[in-house]
Amino acid sequence: MAVKKLPIAKAINESLRRALDTDPKVLVMGEDVGKLGGVFRVTDGLQKDFGEERVIDTPLAESGIVGTAIGLALRGYRPVVEIQFDGFVFPAYDQIVTQLAKMHARALGKIKLPVVIRIPYGGGIGAVEHHSESPEALFAHVAGLKVVSPSNSSDAYWMLQQAIQSDDPVIFFEPKRRYWDKSEVDPESIPGPLHKASVVRTGTDLTLVAYGPMVKVCLEAAAAAEEEGRSLEVVDLRSISPIDFDTVQTSVEKTRRLVVVHEAPVFLGSGAELAARITERSFYHLEAPVLRVGGYHAPYPPARLEEEYLPGLDRVLDAVDRSLAY
Repeated sequence: MAVKKLPIAKAINESLRRALDTDPKVLVMGEDVGKLGGVFRVTDGLQKDFGEERVIDTPLAESGIVGTAIGLALRGYRPVVEIQFDGFVFPAYDQIVTQLAKMHARALGKIKLPVVIRIPYGGGIGAVEHHSESPEALFAHVAGLKVVSPSNSSDAYWMLQQAIQSDDPVIFFEPKRRYWDKSEVDPESIPGPLHKASVVRTGTDLTLVAYGPMVKVCLEAAAAAEEEGRSLEVVDLRSISPIDFDTVQTSVEKTRRLVVVHEAPVFLGSGAELAARITERSFYHLEAPVLRVGGYHAPYPPARLEEEYLPGLDRVLDAVDRSLAY
């Protein structure tokens, strides 16, 4: 298969298609994933090609969807569950936290739960609360779950393949406002391990760390800073649990400054863990405190205000200025 330039949504579709084609135990299930092809058309055409027993339209009952997926996994299947929007996952949170995350340990490792839960997340699409949230920290805090988020089409394709092949439950956060951003996908070349961070731009003056939708913003910030003679390194975290602290540490000990960026509220967000760990590991290398840029500690606002709520180029560059001023 040749290298293709695909939007993230299409890369996910092709990844699901490959998984369904390769392994008869893979199932796709969720609200409107079949006949409609999903609200973002990510699963478009899959039910037509693989049938209603492999691509399953479920009732509007997230707890039931995840509970059913757990049962299917216990019987040897590899279900890929779609939660239609980020804020819709909470009826299933009990199943995810008390059953899915704990069964492997509860059974002393004798059973495996290869369940992938796909969640379109984040803002920037002009929607309201329950459709624009970033709840990744609520899952990353739970032992027994792996939590990842791609920022580009190649990672979307390959990270989903790796998540489906994993014997552990994986929460797969998809940056919905980047669904139609295009980049190259090589279906024959795996970019790297699922939980390995990636340095997507090298620099010498400061490290920007982000994941999912904010990687593009950080790359734009680095390009803008270059015009002022500043060299910023950008690290795409890719995995939120576990976190590849080693790659971040190596970058920070070179640049001596760190700014962490995510859409989720700064308060108790994943950036707090990064700030704490890098401060512990690299205290004597840092020339400034680790700074964090993110959403406000407030409910997601109406669509007209979301651009004020979401961290953008100006807020990232302001944090860069503050760090470099030390």
